[in-house]
Amino acid sequence: MLAQSVVRTVAAAAPAAHLGVEDQTIDIVLANDAHAAFVWGVLDRLLDQPNCNVSGVTASGFAAMQAAVFAYGLSVGGRRGARTALANFWRRVSHASMFAIDRTSLLRSMLEQSIDLEQISNEDCPVKLSVLAVNARTDAVKIFSGEQLSIDAIVAAATVPFLSQPIEIDGDTYWGDGDISQLPSARSPKTSHRLIIAGRPSLFTTLCPDRSFSSTHCATKCAPVHTIFDSQYRAGAELFVRPWIDWGELTDMRDRGRQCAEGWLATDLFSTDERRAIGCRTQYI
Repeated sequence: MLAQSVVRTVAAAAPAAHLGVEDQTIDIVLANDAHAAFVWGVLDRLLDQPNCNVSGVTASGFAAMQAAVFAYGLSVGGRRGARTALANFWRRVSHASMFAIDRTSLLRSMLEQSIDLEQISNEDCPVKLSVLAVNARTDAVKIFSGEQLSIDAIVAAATVPFLSQPIEIDGDTYWGDGDISQLPSARSPKTSHRLIIAGRPSLFTTLCPDRSFSSTHCATKCAPVHTIFDSQYRAGAELFVRPWIDWGELTDMRDRGRQCAEGWLATDLFSTDERRAIGCRTQYI
């Protein structure tokens, strides 16, 4: 899978980001409106940052496919492996989309060519993957992770409701557009920050239910939330509904994602838990 030639991406940015010298561990959330190759660019830039480590990725929509590829690449080849896996995946997307008629079969085929699910499910995998899918019968959001994670679950998360048939899993049917506002706040002792990658400025934050309004701090020590969003999200709204996807358009979106991630890193976000983040005393995902 990773034996294919590395697809050339934008050159790694010079280490100008003003991160502290200590390693920081983040939890990434990929929203269902996060535009495709824009997510690729953000992840690609984060992989350039040696002291920025990812402990978990939770994804909804087509971003679930990228999250799985990202986790797989890291597990078998570290940062270089993740970068290569993502680039090869997007080559498959660009090529296969010109010929495929059945979108669900296309998604499954690309995913099976891009990852080994057992590798992601292994306890030694450095990134814990979760995907959100919606029950087509009840509209309830379900988080698939751990032993429940499967190729079917990832494909279901990426399936556009009503455009394709839902995917059957354990006697029920699921498809995409899972709402990330239903995610619990990030409370892992290993996670210092949570990063949302979305198509628009984050509208998915809700007050922490455990917050005491008479308190000046969060008793549960939820991680501060940051958002990187695509300022040109409307231009990519129909990207995966088209019968073809131009490689030049994809790399333009990737480059925009890299630039946004570079700007986020350059603001010295990790030097404090509250600077330019959604503070623990205000809002939580």
